[in-house]
Amino acid sequence: MEPTIVVEHKTQRVRKSRFSLGTTLMYVILTAWSLTTIYPLFWIVNNSFKVSRDVMNNSFGIAWDPVLINYQNAFDRINIGRSYINSLVMSFSTVFMVLLLGGLAAYVLSRFNFRGKKTIFSILYATLLIPAFATVVPVYELLIKTSLVNTYWGLIFPQTAGNLTFATLVIAGYMATIPKELEEAAFMDGCNRWQMFVKIFVPISQPVFASASIFVFMWAYNDLFSALIFVNKENVRPIVALLNEISSQYGTDFGLMATAVSLTVIPVLIVYLFISKYIQKGLTEGAVKG
Repeated sequence: MEPTIVVEHKTQRVRKSRFSLGTTLMYVILTAWSLTTIYPLFWIVNNSFKVSRDVMNNSFGIAWDPVLINYQNAFDRINIGRSYINSLVMSFSTVFMVLLLGGLAAYVLSRFNFRGKKTIFSILYATLLIPAFATVVPVYELLIKTSLVNTYWGLIFPQTAGNLTFATLVIAGYMATIPKELEEAAFMDGCNRWQMFVKIFVPISQPVFASASIFVFMWAYNDLFSALIFVNKENVRPIVALLNEISSQYGTDFGLMATAVSLTVIPVLIVYLFISKYIQKGLTEGAVKG
């Protein structure tokens, strides 16, 4: 019995050492990877508190004596506040329309059985393979005919259409996991289809709605390609298009550019922090059970 006990102790010790080594290596890799994401953000914010000369001469040095002149110029010289409002209005409007239309479509596709359902899913998946560049000309001509170019709706409608397929498929995958018994109980309580969607499916599906909203918001907020084509006037110009103007008009003012980029990132971080707890659950729930 004693040799067996000694062998078991040695085996446990080896497993423990391997586990510790593997865990340490994993944390080292994850830490190194996180630094590749965190440090560029720190570098941009740090340089936003330097004048352009210091950014050129010592861009990697820490701004021990921060200056706010770049932030003042961002609001006075390039009117970044107006671009902020434009971006937030168009991005949040896109998110609202995508979640509303995508949620309704996902509810129908996930809870109803009808002829052609598989065909619709196939078409939706196929549309994900179509690049946005292929639709620019017909979309632009349509916006011209409807007088929507250089308006908020001229960017909201194309971005809604571009993100709707993704949101519908993700939300439908989650809603398909909701037990049928909840639906039957709601029918017994006298709920119609709209009431069931609003009172049962939307509250239960909050994690996937949050996950879809953060992705749609980021894609709409950072969509420089569509912004340059569909809304190129200053009164409706979003903030990502403003960054392009800074690089051409104020190309030598690197402090101002760093400030504009820093201000551009803030809304995305705020939105992510508010709904981050829902993202992982929303992305994995439907994939595991669906």
